Amino acid sequence: MKKTFTLAASLGLAAFLSVPPLAWAQGHPPAYTPGLGDLMNGAVQPHHIKLGLAGQSANWALAGYELDELREAFEAVAEYQGRWNEKPIAEMQAAIMNARLAAVDAAIKAGSRQGFIEAYAQVNAGCNSCHLATERAFVVIRTPTRSPFADQEFRPAKR
Repeated sequence: MKKTFTLAASLGLAAFLSVPPLAWAQGHPPAYTPGLGDLMNGAVQPHHIKLGLAGQSANWALAGYELDELREAFEAVAEYQGRWNEKPIAEMQAAIMNARLAAVDAAIKAGSRQGFIEAYAQVNAGCNSCHLATERAFVVIRTPTRSPFADQEFRPAKR
């Protein structure tokens, strides 16, 4: 009896969870589209901070991971808010950030702390130039000086 109930509950849950993707595939958009601020504060900024902290600590594995996550967050911005207030956010983001993120990637792969610090400063400058271009100059990005993630270690793990 217990196995039958568990199976029925599992099938019911699977059917329930399949409804939204099926509806979307049939041309019905999701009910919520994240705003630009939601994406910047909830996806871009946390990965930007973690990237900075990992690089400052020379934790290259974590820095590489956070760089990939930051790129994915920027992809979400381009997908959901490619145009914002008549501004081509996706195009601006690519033009301003791609080379800067590539420089961070090169520093991570080289294990160069100084190279990372310099490239990361350029990422910050890129963020701020985009904020200026979108009339959000009051949002100033800088290198983090402490972690808001008290539950995460940013130094490389001792092996």
